[in-house]
Amino acid sequence: MTASSPKADPEFLDEAAVDAFLRERPDFFERHLALLDILRLPHPAGGAVSLIERQVSLLREKNHYLEQQLAELVERARENERVGQHLHRLACTLTGSEGLDAALALTQEALRTELKAELVSIRLAGDHRDGLHRLNAVDQEYFEELFARGRPQCGRLPKTALQVMFDADAEVVASAILMPLSVDGARIGVLGLGSRSPERFLPDMGIYFVTHLGELLAEVIRSHDARSMNDSPW
Repeated sequence: MTASSPKADPEFLDEAAVDAFLRERPDFFERHLALLDILRLPHPAGGAVSLIERQVSLLREKNHYLEQQLAELVERARENERVGQHLHRLACTLTGSEGLDAALALTQEALRTELKAELVSIRLAGDHRDGLHRLNAVDQEYFEELFARGRPQCGRLPKTALQVMFDADAEVVASAILMPLSVDGARIGVLGLGSRSPERFLPDMGIYFVTHLGELLAEVIRSHDARSMNDSPW
């Protein structure tokens, strides 16, 4: 009687060989359907299920995950539409505002309403002749990196910058957004949003609304404050 060849004996087939065999033959179980009901797999809830039952379970889990992803995308699209509509209304209001004071007040109200910001601060470049909050030459140095980045900075930000933006309220700011305001490379000022919650403004949060609002605000400030812009040290 001839001894079995080690290569032909199933006991000598390692997992890598089985894996390679099935990968090279993805239609294997289509030609051996009976195996799907014979093979047993451990189930996370305990016991064992057939391979086909396990496949059905995995497909259900994947389908549930895809449904959640789709729901999130739909909600995000709706939110972007709401934000777009709000920005459009705000743009119409700001362009018709009488004076820079009114434009800044409308912007602050929009941020408190739309982003639920607890603290809103707008610091402008230029001299202090009009009584508005403006950045002096020393304060401007704290925002050099911000303007070099050219986009909002979110999260737990440097205390020095927060003190410039929020004065005494800086002590309660646990998270914030700083948005550089500029037009065609000219630095207009800085928009700041602050919160007492460290989780409110995170580094990876969406910044669509504040970015576009910042661009709009910078244009409005420039149109209302042309003389101060000409005198700006930036």
